[in-house]
Amino acid sequence: MPTLRIEHPVVDFAMWRRAFDGFAAARSQAGVLAHRVMRPVDDERYVTIDLDFPTVDAAEAFLRFLRTTVWSDPQRSPARAGAPSTRIFETAA
Repeated sequence: MPTLRIEHPVVDFAMWRRAFDGFAAARSQAGVLAHRVMRPVDDERYVTIDLDFPTVDAAEAFLRFLRTTVWSDPQRSPARAGAPSTRIFETAA
């Protein structure tokens, strides 16, 4: 199962989380099967998000959506403090 991993610093996690939760319908429409939001135990101002997809194509399409629609507009991505680092992973056997 392909997983889109996104990592970036945030200035306010609660504000960031509200924005993230506001895109639940977009994630569902894009085919996200499951998601995980994680923070390092020693850094409350950093997030890692894993989004599971049925196909690599679906993960790539959602990443394009994030880049062109969400991250390009500061009002849609409040509290993000830096450029996201992204990679698409597949489970290794």
